[in-house]
Amino acid sequence: MMNCLQSWPEPVVRVQSLSESGIRAIPERYIKPPSDRPGFEKQEHVDIPVVDLKNMFSHDHTLHEETLKVISSACKEWGFFQAVNHGISHELMKRTREVWREFFNLPLEVKQEYANAPTTYEGYGSRLGVQKGAILDWSDYFFLHYLPVYLRNPSKWPSLPSSCRDLISEYGAEVEKLCGRLLKAMSISLGLKEDYLQNAFGGEDIGACLRVNFYPKCPQPDLTLGLSSHSDPGGLTLLLPDHDVAGLQVRKNGKWITVKPVPNAFIVNVGDQIQVMSNAIYKSVEHRVIVNSAKDRVSLAFFYNPKSDLLIEPAKELVSEDRPALYSPMTFDEYRLYIRTYGPCGKTQVEFSESNR
Repeated sequence: MMNCLQSWPEPVVRVQSLSESGIRAIPERYIKPPSDRPGFEKQEHVDIPVVDLKNMFSHDHTLHEETLKVISSACKEWGFFQAVNHGISHELMKRTREVWREFFNLPLEVKQEYANAPTTYEGYGSRLGVQKGAILDWSDYFFLHYLPVYLRNPSKWPSLPSSCRDLISEYGAEVEKLCGRLLKAMSISLGLKEDYLQNAFGGEDIGACLRVNFYPKCPQPDLTLGLSSHSDPGGLTLLLPDHDVAGLQVRKNGKWITVKPVPNAFIVNVGDQIQVMSNAIYKSVEHRVIVNSAKDRVSLAFFYNPKSDLLIEPAKELVSEDRPALYSPMTFDEYRLYIRTYGPCGKTQVEFSESNR
C-alpha cells in the first residue's frame, strides 16, 4: 500500500512563488468548492478557552484540582485551549518563529535542496495527499521528525539561517516536556493513572514531529484555505501561532470560530488518538486555516504522537456496558496513512474508524 506514496503525482508548485509573482487571481487548483470557502461572515464574540497552567502540578491541592478541571472541560467541550504560564521562554518562542520566517524568505533554490517526497513528508513541501488533480491548499511547509531519536536527522533540517538547527533542538526539547506534562494532566482528569496516556503512547518511545507552516499572502482569500478542514490524526498538538495575524478557525456547533491568539500562548488541541483512547470523552475537533491578502503567516505545529506500530484503543477503564468501546484497535501507522494519501478531509477518518468496529 505504501507504494502509492513514492512521489508526487504532479510537478510541485511553491505557493510562496505564486504569491510573489504578483498574480491577481489564484489558479483553479486552489479554488475550493463554495461550501468549503471561508465566507468572512461577522463572528460571534466567542473564543476557545484560555487555561493558566501555572498551577497544573501545584502542591496546593485546590489550585491543582481547579486547573485540571478547566483542562478537562476545554478538552470535552472544545478539543482546544490556549495555554498561558506554560513555562517555556517567550524569547525562545519568538526566536524560533523568526528563524523559520527567515528560512521561508531565503531564495527558492536554497529551500529546494530540502524538497520533500510523500514517502516520509520530511523536508520542504507544498501539498498534503497524493491524489492526482486534488484541490490544493494555499501554503508551503517544512516537516521534520523529532522523535523517536533514531528518526531525528539534523542533516535534513535547514542549515540556513545558521541558528536554525540549534533552535529546533532547544525548542523541541522544551515543547516535548510540556506535552508530557499535559498528557499527565489529561490522564488524571479522565480518572486514569497519571502515566496512562504516556504509557499508551509508548512510554519513552513515542513519536513527535514538527511542521512549520508558511501561509503566503493571497489575492483571493475568500476562495481558498491555507489548510483544509481536518482533525489532527495524532495524539496532542502544540501550536505556536503567528501573533500578528489570526488564521486558525475551530468548528463549534457547526460554526467556524476564528481564534484570536493570546500573546505568548500555545494553542493546544486534542488529536484523534486521544479521542480514541478516551472513548470520545475528549474530542478531537475539526479546524482549518484561512489566509490573508495583506500579510503572510508563520506557525509551528508540534505533533506529539503514539509510537507508530502500537495498537491504539479506548482505555479499558473508560469502557462500560453503558458506554461501550466506540473504536476498534488500530495502529497509528495504519491510521496516518489515510491523511497522507487523501490529504486533510474533515473528520471522515476518525468517523471511518468508528463505523468499522
